Amino acid sequence: MRVWDFIQDEILGMKWLNRLIGSLLNACGLDTSGKIGGSVQFFIYDVLKIMVLLGVLIFLISYIQSYFPPERTKKILGRFHGIGANCIAALLGTVTPFCSCSSIPLFIGFTSAGLPLGVTFSFLISSPMVDLGSLILLMSIFGWKVAVVYVIVGLVIAVVGGTLIEKLHLESEVEEFIRNGKSIDAPQNELTKRDRLKYSWEQVTETAKKVFPYVLVGVGIGAFIHNWIPEEWVIKLLGTGNPFGVIIATICGIPMYADIFGCIPIAEALLAKGARLGVVLSFMMGVTTLSLPSMIMLKKAIKPKLLGIFIAICTVGIILVGYFFNIIQSYII
Repeated sequence: MRVWDFIQDEILGMKWLNRLIGSLLNACGLDTSGKIGGSVQFFIYDVLKIMVLLGVLIFLISYIQSYFPPERTKKILGRFHGIGANCIAALLGTVTPFCSCSSIPLFIGFTSAGLPLGVTFSFLISSPMVDLGSLILLMSIFGWKVAVVYVIVGLVIAVVGGTLIEKLHLESEVEEFIRNGKSIDAPQNELTKRDRLKYSWEQVTETAKKVFPYVLVGVGIGAFIHNWIPEEWVIKLLGTGNPFGVIIATICGIPMYADIFGCIPIAEALLAKGARLGVVLSFMMGVTTLSLPSMIMLKKAIKPKLLGIFIAICTVGIILVGYFFNIIQSYII
């Protein structure tokens, strides 16, 4: 376990960077044990750590994703039926874009191509909620047990949610222009290794530009919570003493728009202040899966009844998962 602890703390968690920043700030005369110095150290460390991890992860994931263009993904999903198709769709969602707004165009394309509605919704739920990036980032903050369980339950929500929507036979609730849309099976040119590397680097730069403002805001909020919000306030509102903490966190997360890179520093600070694990993970799931901008985009593709059912399934699933994590917190942290 010592080797794994080193990997988690020094490589994934980059705690050496935190010590280095602390030493430099102290050498400059800033007391990092105080509120101001501690906030500055938290901000610099988390921004650098997240952006470095983000760059490496995006590059690796984009390289994998280059093997799964939309047409190929559609063909893979078309080979499966029943709950097996939902499982494959949820798994494929892990190697696609990191936010729900980026996933919706793919969802529309898959639906227009004639894939079962439940299968496309399993993909839509999984893509922003569970990805390879979230696994590594969660591992760097909360440890491998939390990260693995988070990914598993996220996939379960995606599969169950898609299956329920499939059983309700709501195809008529998809807008007509999508149901009548045509998918063109354009031949996919095989990319060279250089093409894949170029594509991966382009994804790194594009994604970094897009998420950097959210990382700054998320880390800023996290630094404020970590150093300025009294611990007893957080415990009272989101700790063991409040049985409604999970529900509050889920509802608070829904109107926001961010991706997991912006959510993690907030979750990290809340957990350090005494919030329950299920509460902070419910907040993250609410933000990444049910953000208000993505729901506005999705409303253009599906009718209110289906949109309401989708939101209800995801909300109930996130809340149940939150309470589940609260129950098992002592066993996995």
